[in-house]
Amino acid sequence: MRIGVLTAGGDCPGLNAVIRSIVHRAVADRQDEVIGFEDGFKGLLDGRYRQLDINSVSGILARGGTILGSSRLERDRLREACDNSEELIERLDLDALIPIGGEGTLTAARMLADAGLPVVGVPKTIDNDISATDRTFGFDTAVGVATEAMDRLKTTAESHQRVMVVEVMGRHAGWIALEAGMAAGAHAICIPERNFQVDDLVKMVEERFAREKRFALICIAEGAHPVEGSMPYEKGVIDQYGHERFVGVGNRLAVQLEHRLGKEAKPVILGHVQRGGTPTAYDRVLATRFGWHAVEAVHRGEFGRMTALRGTEIGMVPLADGVEQLKRVPQDRMDETEAVF
Repeated sequence: MRIGVLTAGGDCPGLNAVIRSIVHRAVADRQDEVIGFEDGFKGLLDGRYRQLDINSVSGILARGGTILGSSRLERDRLREACDNSEELIERLDLDALIPIGGEGTLTAARMLADAGLPVVGVPKTIDNDISATDRTFGFDTAVGVATEAMDRLKTTAESHQRVMVVEVMGRHAGWIALEAGMAAGAHAICIPERNFQVDDLVKMVEERFAREKRFALICIAEGAHPVEGSMPYEKGVIDQYGHERFVGVGNRLAVQLEHRLGKEAKPVILGHVQRGGTPTAYDRVLATRFGWHAVEAVHRGEFGRMTALRGTEIGMVPLADGVEQLKRVPQDRMDETEAVF
């Protein structure tokens, strides 16, 4: 079989581990041909690809990013590809396509599958917000990076009697903020699933200082919003890919806290450092398993589906299940967090 692979959307620790696993299973065990499209769906539509063999994936298991490159694609170009799907498959001589990506990539994969392309998806996102799988690779690494950063910031906050506001990734789901904040012992966690009240944060800090705990650590997701009217804040514009451009909630919250408390409040924006670098052992293993099962699904003809972790087992679920709704932090997890902190 001739199998195409691409990585799209934001980069993520573990992408190379998936590519490596697909090549090892397909080429070495199944005697397939694997080609890698460069820069995501743009490479697919432009016909830019390279042959992937065992040598080309040697040594990439622990490497961050993606050797194939990544990009985002305008929906109009994708719809054009769907309208010409038969010509696309014939031109590329593909028996199957394995796109690796998050909610946007899997939505595109579903569109292509509905148009008749033989597609098997692999979910990835550091946000862990794909509803059809218990975990996505990249999330464990991102949580580890954010936790280590907050561990370090906590000591300097205590030394200088500061309030540290640490902004982590999480557009619509607060899983990174929740788990990294819990692991680092943050004194408050703000997530997109529940608007935060600035007065509550001011009160928490004041109570800590009154108890001679003269510092505070607040973990906030980039997509968190204040209760309307509690502080100056405007939502960002929507970009050409349908994503909100955030206006820096961590910076704005730090300014508000410093003004109201009369104490030094420092914003720290972790940003893309959470996406980069070496994946954890957990993410390498999960990514490798996803790649192996994607190849098996191709050979079974299970198209229009994606790999998913359920408990400890890897199974296949419809692409629709992965994109119809985001997996957001449920109420019981919020209650657990409040009980601890």
